[in-house]
Amino acid sequence: MRSRPFTRPFLSVLAGATVLALTLTGCGGDDAEAGGDDSAGEVRVFSADNGEVEIPADPQRIVATGYAVPSLIEAGAELVGISSWERGTNLMSEEDLATYESLTKVAGETADSTNYEAIAEAEPDLIIIGVPAPALVDIDLERLESIAPVAAIGPTQPSGWRDLSRRHLDAAGELGAWEEARDAYEARAAELSEKYADLLESASFGHLGAYGDTSAGSFMREYAGSWGPNIAEDIGASYPGEVAKKTGGAGDVSEYPSIEELPESFGDVDVITYSLEDDGKPSAAVKYVLDSPLWKSLPAVKADRAIGVRFTEASTYGTALRTLDELDSVLAPLLAG
Repeated sequence: MRSRPFTRPFLSVLAGATVLALTLTGCGGDDAEAGGDDSAGEVRVFSADNGEVEIPADPQRIVATGYAVPSLIEAGAELVGISSWERGTNLMSEEDLATYESLTKVAGETADSTNYEAIAEAEPDLIIIGVPAPALVDIDLERLESIAPVAAIGPTQPSGWRDLSRRHLDAAGELGAWEEARDAYEARAAELSEKYADLLESASFGHLGAYGDTSAGSFMREYAGSWGPNIAEDIGASYPGEVAKKTGGAGDVSEYPSIEELPESFGDVDVITYSLEDDGKPSAAVKYVLDSPLWKSLPAVKADRAIGVRFTEASTYGTALRTLDELDSVLAPLLAG
C-alpha cells in the first residue's frame, strides 16, 4: 500500500511511519494575544500543539515544513528554509515551483529527516513545524526552541486543510493572503455549484480512493470529508454513508473493505468518482479495482457515470482551484448524458 502523506501520521492503524505532513501554525487571529503586526520586535501568544508559544508579531525569517510549505509559498511569506514537498510540486504554479526549488531544504518528507544544523544556519525568527501532536516525539523540540520560537499543530480530518492553511498564514502574518485565496476559491465553487445544480442535487456519489492495499485485496472507500470528496462537496456533490468503525482522523471518513464488498459499497450510488494521479493515470490500487469484474458490474460503471479526478489531495485554496477546474472538466460530460 502506498503511504499517504496526510493519513499516515495520525492514523496509526494504517501505518506506523511518521510523515512530516501538516504544518504548524498559530491559533488564529481571534486566539492570539497582544502584539501589533507592524512593529518589529513585538510578540504575540499563539496556541499550538506544543503549548502557548510567544512568536514574532511580524516574522521575517520563517522555516516551514509539511503542509505549511505550499501555503506559505503561495502567500509569498518570508521563508528562509523549508522541508521538501515533492508530493505537491505538480500542483504548484510555475512561479511557486521556482520559489520552492530555490529555497534551502532543511528536512525531507519525514519528521526524522529534520536537519537541525541547517535550520540553525538559516537563522529563523519562527519555525513552523507540521506534524500531528502524537508525532512530535520524533522532533527534538527543545533543540528547535533553542534556535527560534516553534509552533506546531497537527491535522484532524483531510478536509481540515482549509482551517489549517488559515492558521499557517496567521502564524506567518499573512492572513490577508489566505482570505484573498479563500474568496477566489469560493467564487469559483459557487459558479460550478450553479452550473451543475441539476446533476448534483439529484445524484448520490461514492468515491474510490488511491490507497487500497492490493496485496490484501482491499480498496479505499472515501466518504464526506475525505480527500476525494471534500472539494466536490463544496460545489454540492453529496457523498452519503459512513465508515463501519471510526478510528480517528482520516479513519473517521475512509476505510479499506475487501474487493468482494465493492457491490455493497458502490452498488446504490448514481456516480462514482475515483482518484487519479496528477498525470491522469490511476494508482496501482485504483487500477486493481478498475480491472475487477465486480467493478465492471456496478450500475454507475455500466451507465458510464464513473469518472476519474486528478488533484484530489490539494491542501491550499490556490491548489484547490485546480481541483475545481478538474471537476468542471470531468463533470461536464454528465450534463450531456
